[in-house]
Amino acid sequence: MKRRVSFPVQVGLVLLVAAVLLAYPLAAYGSPEILTAVAAGALLSTANVLLGYAAIEYAFDRSYTTFLKAVLGGMGVRMLALLGGLTGLIVVAHLHAVALTVSLLGFYAVYLILEIMFIQQKVSVKNQGQRT
Repeated sequence: MKRRVSFPVQVGLVLLVAAVLLAYPLAAYGSPEILTAVAAGALLSTANVLLGYAAIEYAFDRSYTTFLKAVLGGMGVRMLALLGGLTGLIVVAHLHAVALTVSLLGFYAVYLILEIMFIQQKVSVKNQGQRT
């Protein structure tokens, strides 16, 4: 039986690999302002995906209606929170807008793939349990 790495650990590994891969280019070619914006975008996106994970874990074994409300409704709330956080970091904290946005969207895309794979894995395990 194959042991799977937990979702939060996968998120941490993505963050670690990205930090290693981006460390030199950001240190060599980016300013401290850009480094701060990239880190803020990564942290904002990481918080978003971990909230999504919590919603999935909470709602997965509940009714279909509860699942849709928690996951899809939660996705809308999370998107609004991301937009508010992005706006606040640009307008109030005066972070580098391009670096922040690219970092946020880049991590968001990778985390979205992980989140979809996580849901698919949970559905697959649930369906195997119902067959036996």
